[in-house]
Amino acid sequence: MQMGIALLLAMPMAVNREHSAPGAGLRTFPLVALASCAYMLVGIQVYGSGEAEARVMYGIITGIGFIGGGAILKNNNHTVGTATAASIWNTGAIGVSVAYNRYEIALVLALTNFLILQFATPLKKQKDDDQLSP
Repeated sequence: MQMGIALLLAMPMAVNREHSAPGAGLRTFPLVALASCAYMLVGIQVYGSGEAEARVMYGIITGIGFIGGGAILKNNNHTVGTATAASIWNTGAIGVSVAYNRYEIALVLALTNFLILQFATPLKKQKDDDQLSP
């Protein structure tokens, strides 16, 4: 059940990225949330609370950072993909939060991430368009 919730909470960001940015989208975001939740659930069940469980979380955070890093592209002093990379990292945090039954944290992360992706993007595009105008 928890993995399904993590997957569901990742979907709004996945749909946004699928329509707004190349690269990560409908396949990546749900898989990151699902895997993060699953790894943490296994870590909780196998290691219980303590240092070993913290190392599992550290591994998840680090690994997702590498996945997100792959979403960042630089071309002629123009960098794209940083919002996608940050959203991928955030999606991992959603999965971990759900694994710990901290649904309120997962919901706030998902909602905030989606709202930022959905409504902050047009403001930045407008600013870029204004700079290109003579």
